[in-house]
Amino acid sequence: MRAKFVLTEAATGLWRNVTMTVALILTTAISLALLGAGGLLYTQVNKTKDLLYAQVEVTIFLETAVTAEQKDALQQKLESDSSIKSVTYESKQEAYERFKELFAESPDLVENTKPESLPESFRIKLEDPSQANAVDAKYKNEAGVDVVSTQQELVGRLFDAIDAVKNLSLVVSLVSGAAAILLIGNTIQVAAYSRRREVSIMKLVGASNWYVRLPFILEAAVAGLIGAILASVGLAIAKVIVIDDALKALGQNSVVPSIGWSEIAVTAPILALVAVLTAGVTGWTTLRFYVKV
Repeated sequence: MRAKFVLTEAATGLWRNVTMTVALILTTAISLALLGAGGLLYTQVNKTKDLLYAQVEVTIFLETAVTAEQKDALQQKLESDSSIKSVTYESKQEAYERFKELFAESPDLVENTKPESLPESFRIKLEDPSQANAVDAKYKNEAGVDVVSTQQELVGRLFDAIDAVKNLSLVVSLVSGAAAILLIGNTIQVAAYSRRREVSIMKLVGASNWYVRLPFILEAAVAGLIGAILASVGLAIAKVIVIDDALKALGQNSVVPSIGWSEIAVTAPILALVAVLTAGVTGWTTLRFYVKV
């Protein structure tokens, strides 16, 4: 009977303050959608950074007059270096084939460039791409080495931009969560105030604090759960309509990883759990400190 009474009171409260309930559900849905999007964006940015890290290369261009002995000695030294993951030698002809691919839309430039004019090189993958400058300092004075290209400045700026996007997504998530908490607390205060007479009567007949507060907490939890469901549906729709189409436009060479359905499926229950726990904790705290019941 007690459980039935609590559930009935919670349902009555939701229906009695229907406009406030709808506002709570919609605002919670928006906040949770932003929270989920921020979390997914944070994860995807990290994946993008890892993919870009994997593609970072250090290129050691050799002098035109480099000897076979110098090349062999340099290659052995590179292959024995523990900071280097892999070493690939590129001949003049291979460099020319790459050049033709890169400048396929400039046939005049390709026609006027001969394989002999392009340098031989070693293309290096590092265990830690952030140590490219150390490799530059170590090998730039080796015999037969002309230039060491680390792309450090370009890569550094790119990673700074990626970190800025990641931090922005985290801030958006935190602000959205704070907005949802404030709205839940305000809604519970309004609901409790509108039923203050009923609450007073229940206290007079000996109802415990838990028994009085539980319907309000359930109201917030149910509204939060519905908001979480709407937020998850919104994320799924955004994946199909916005994200998938955008990645198709970027083409197969895009370094931006796609958001899979498995990630949406993992995010949805997390949002539901966050919504229910946040509503419960916020409701209890609000009733304990701001509403005298």
